[in-house]
Amino acid sequence: MSDMGDVREIPIPIGDDESVTGLLEGGAGDAAGILLAHGAGAGQHHPWMVFMRGALAAHGFPTMTFDYRYTARGRKAPDRLPTLLDVHEAAADVLSGIVGEVVLAGKSMGGRVASHLAADRRGAAPAVVYYGYPLVPMGRSEPRDTSHLARIASPQLFFAGTRDRLGPPDLVRRVVAGLPDAQLVVVDDADHSFAVPKRTGKTQHEVLTEIAARTVEFLRAR
Repeated sequence: MSDMGDVREIPIPIGDDESVTGLLEGGAGDAAGILLAHGAGAGQHHPWMVFMRGALAAHGFPTMTFDYRYTARGRKAPDRLPTLLDVHEAAADVLSGIVGEVVLAGKSMGGRVASHLAADRRGAAPAVVYYGYPLVPMGRSEPRDTSHLARIASPQLFFAGTRDRLGPPDLVRRVVAGLPDAQLVVVDDADHSFAVPKRTGKTQHEVLTEIAARTVEFLRAR
């Protein structure tokens, strides 16, 4: 474990002789922490991930990001779901030894993998949070199967931008309506990464700051 200012590098073993690196912002303790997984196209060092990690940690929730194996190896194509889940679960196990409980959160693909982890491997978490759930696969028009979401015992929070083609709010709303304890927050004018046009008078960072605040409000209510 090494320090980088307010961010600590945390080794995450994923095999007998292999590991990936987690980056933890915020202190350890008995309170809940947040495991924030990256999307398919960019790793934990992407400005989106760095900003959101800091925004959540600023509210008092230690937040750890990590790279999936394919990202750590410098590949662009994501691993298959079982491999993604293995790394994600290893990261959750490491964070659970640092904080009291682990909230599972993720951007796009990272959120989808988190949902499978909560549904089929890890059991109940304080909450599962999705920043742009990729309901419609890239290049396709039909939504992917989300039946596993009903097996999640945890409260679930979905964020969807009105300009998000991968997670259109109308489609996400139908999914949320069928879940026992789930909420949808629609972000006006936002795309899949919650960037908004200049005409809104807001920056992406301002939008992400609001999203982080809504996330924390949801978590504290539970």
